[in-house]
Amino acid sequence: MVDIGNMMKQAQQLQKKIADAQEKLVSIEVEGVSGGGLVKVVSTAKGEIKKITIDESILKPEEKEITEDLIVAAINDAKQKGETAAQEEMKNVTGGLPLPPGMKLPF
Repeated sequence: MVDIGNMMKQAQQLQKKIADAQEKLVSIEVEGVSGGGLVKVVSTAKGEIKKITIDESILKPEEKEITEDLIVAAINDAKQKGETAAQEEMKNVTGGLPLPPGMKLPF
């Protein structure tokens, strides 16, 4: 016989662990890089951009489009690394069980 009370208790514990992990994602920082390190973006695993660093050598008016492309590439790199960090954190919470298809983090 299935113990519904025990299942509910386990579900509540998992829900708390997931909420705690969500809070932790704000403190996990990742760095996205492009142009061989000319542009760096630091963001949280939740996707909040914290800092952008641009090497002075590419701050020339004639290289404006290249600089813009490098910034976008660095942001996308940081986003991907943040998603990976979030998935790893959730894997720790769920005991290595994968999330259902289509369920993305952060929620």
